[in-house]
Amino acid sequence: MQFERYEIRSSSSAHQFNFYSTGPKGRIKKQVIFKAFEDNPKVFNIGFGDVDKNGEINDLTITDNKDSQKILATVAFAISKFLEKRPGFYVYATGSTKARSRLYRMGITNNLENILKNFTVFAFANNVWESFEKGKDYDEFLIGLKK
Repeated sequence: MQFERYEIRSSSSAHQFNFYSTGPKGRIKKQVIFKAFEDNPKVFNIGFGDVDKNGEINDLTITDNKDSQKILATVAFAISKFLEKRPGFYVYATGSTKARSRLYRMGITNNLENILKNFTVFAFANNVWESFEKGKDYDEFLIGLKK
């Protein structure tokens, strides 16, 4: 199933993706960035949010542009494009707030069957990483391409 998403522009290294959210609050620049963890260069942290007037990502802004599903689909597409260039690597994701982590968990849960066709998804619970299971309360996620 193909979800509606925004058109994205990628840096040449595919470490940064930009797109615009369009809705009742106007046209708002968004950015997705990937940064490697120093202690594990095969795991990249994903950062995402509105781009402020200084060109920095603000991951606490609540835009409320009535397009959250389209934005999540766009971010998922960026993750896919990033990982396609890096087989064997993983993207680590957690929300900047408990509510955002819940939103990510719900997005994974609602689309798990489609996600698992191409990706592996792990989640952190009880101090261990485990395969993502519907109905469990997770705040941290690891996503990688299936081998």
